[in-house]
Amino acid sequence: MSVDITGHGPPLILLHGWAMHGGIFAPLVQALREHHTLHVVDLPGHGHSRDCGVPLQLDACVQAVLAVVPAAPWCGWSLGGLLALHAAATQPARVPALAMLCATPKFVLSDTWPHGMARDVFTGFEAGLRSDWRATIDRFIALEAFGSDHMREELKLLRDAVLTRGEPSPRVLAEGLQLLEQSDLRDALPALAVPSLWLAGRRDRLVNPAAMQASAAQSRLAQFVPIEHAGHAPFLTHANTVADALMAFLASAGHASLKHA
Repeated sequence: MSVDITGHGPPLILLHGWAMHGGIFAPLVQALREHHTLHVVDLPGHGHSRDCGVPLQLDACVQAVLAVVPAAPWCGWSLGGLLALHAAATQPARVPALAMLCATPKFVLSDTWPHGMARDVFTGFEAGLRSDWRATIDRFIALEAFGSDHMREELKLLRDAVLTRGEPSPRVLAEGLQLLEQSDLRDALPALAVPSLWLAGRRDRLVNPAAMQASAAQSRLAQFVPIEHAGHAPFLTHANTVADALMAFLASAGHASLKHA
């Protein structure tokens, strides 16, 4: 599994979202690298980890990441947030703090979870993967950018980035959608033993900020921070705001760099 390591200071692990790779975090890396040593992961089947045979499943993927990164806080964006939450819930000694970046414990709408996306949206994406996976990724990217005050800029950045490290594995794309559709980690929230930050884009149309606020309310030692005017990828258009929120949270959790402290 490929991990890019850059920066100075206490370690921080960054996990990207569906169909992307660690390179998408470039603006955030630039804002954080003077304060933290960043371990930017390419998840199995994505980017430079395209040929990694680990399935994109919670236990298998978390164990694979733990094998290549030090004990440190994890920051997961979107699908990466599911992995980060599972890691923090099951391996708190290795993941002593958690940042959920536009991520939720359950992505799909249900009678007991009014904040999710309709299941037929995922069914449509799954069908699209079989007929034209490139067009399906593009539709997903458009949904990620929709709502942001910087939608055109965000859409261009996402489209430019998605294939810069090669094509993602079609098998893993399907596994990722299944992971988003089927995962429900809400039961982990009340027992979560590590401090957590729930960082939402106020205009996010993929992950409802209300879902993140509700999740923070169910967790101990949790903070909910909305970013005004941001969509699903605020680290692209509001990198300094995201970095400041992360560094303030890590400082409060005892993981700040001396420079920031």
